[in-house]
Amino acid sequence: MKKNFYNIIKGKFLVNDDALKNWRFIFFLSLLALVMIASSHSADKKVYQIAKLNNEVKELKSEYLDIRKRLMQTRMESKIEVAMAKRGLKPSVTPPQKIKIINKE
Repeated sequence: MKKNFYNIIKGKFLVNDDALKNWRFIFFLSLLALVMIASSHSADKKVYQIAKLNNEVKELKSEYLDIRKRLMQTRMESKIEVAMAKRGLKPSVTPPQKIKIINKE
């Protein structure tokens, strides 16, 4: 047992007669490690992109609510009256009348 452990530490399993299958296995493990590292980097990149997009969505929702609030305020009758008073227009005192057209044939 102790002899096998020392052989592994010294690397004798890489230069023995059947070392080719050991090298293949080491190459396979190295390839798997590279694939795993690349996959991890790709996942991290996507997580950062998702976080960035979530922040952008929050900002756009906030901007939408702010614009909607300002629009509702400008559409209020009192605000319109003030804006039109600056132009010299005043609300009508007499109510509107309906005009009916009767077509006689």
